[in-house]
Amino acid sequence: MYRRPLQSAVRSLVHGAATRAAGRKTSDPNACLARALVTFQLARVSSACLPPCRTLHISTQLCNVKETPQHTEEEVGAFTKLIEAIGFTGPLKYNKWKIKIAALRMYTCCVERINYDDFFEKCALPDTLNSWFLVAQLHVWMCLVRMRQEGRAGKYMCRYIVHSMWEDVEQRSKIMGIDAIHRKEALKAMTETFYAAIFGYDEGILSDDCVLAAALWRNLFNRQCEDPKQLELMVEYVRKQMQFIDALDGEDLLLTGEVKWRPLVEENAQSILKVVTPTYNDAGL
Repeated sequence: MYRRPLQSAVRSLVHGAATRAAGRKTSDPNACLARALVTFQLARVSSACLPPCRTLHISTQLCNVKETPQHTEEEVGAFTKLIEAIGFTGPLKYNKWKIKIAALRMYTCCVERINYDDFFEKCALPDTLNSWFLVAQLHVWMCLVRMRQEGRAGKYMCRYIVHSMWEDVEQRSKIMGIDAIHRKEALKAMTETFYAAIFGYDEGILSDDCVLAAALWRNLFNRQCEDPKQLELMVEYVRKQMQFIDALDGEDLLLTGEVKWRPLVEENAQSILKVVTPTYNDAGL
């Protein structure tokens, strides 16, 4: 790490000595020979004293982790840009009705394939509708992050994932017997919480574990977590879960919406598990 600064210093010294020697006009050949020998000895000493530079191993193979391919922006025509600027959605790669069905399935995976009792127990969350919503919105956010990578079709699917979530929250609140006035106030508060959580989680997943832990403390734990092990558990869960769903095929997600979640606590967790390819017919249903 110190090799290049030392080389620069020695080269500057040698260059300065050579320049001064060249600048002096002398007719003594012995003096010129002595200066040349001094310059040569300085170069040998600098090469012998400096430690050898460590070689870097460069490999083109990826180790265990599958990188998410960078999707280029989809080319659309002028008419499509015009109608989307108005507020409509132009033609997509897949049928819009199929994408809506896949979005509903993906949201269903967020609420039916999650063991909420584990989260309530491990994170010391009260068994309430609000706690259920906080855990559900965390998984919905992870789905939104994944589907936003699939271009215009993925963004269109995100809209209906969120739409399905609010429909489900409203139906659950009606079943629990919450009156219309309190239900409206609760939905307004949940909406503010959801979009604030999205910004916090986005910042956390792009930053280090401290920023992600702070986002989980504010949103999932509602600023009431005093056990650092709980935060550590959730940070590890989000990291491995995002890594897992990033490895899922985007086309399969757009056609089926099937997502399998890794458990909250697992032994000998691998960096990436082998993903089982879902089966679907030609219609994508």
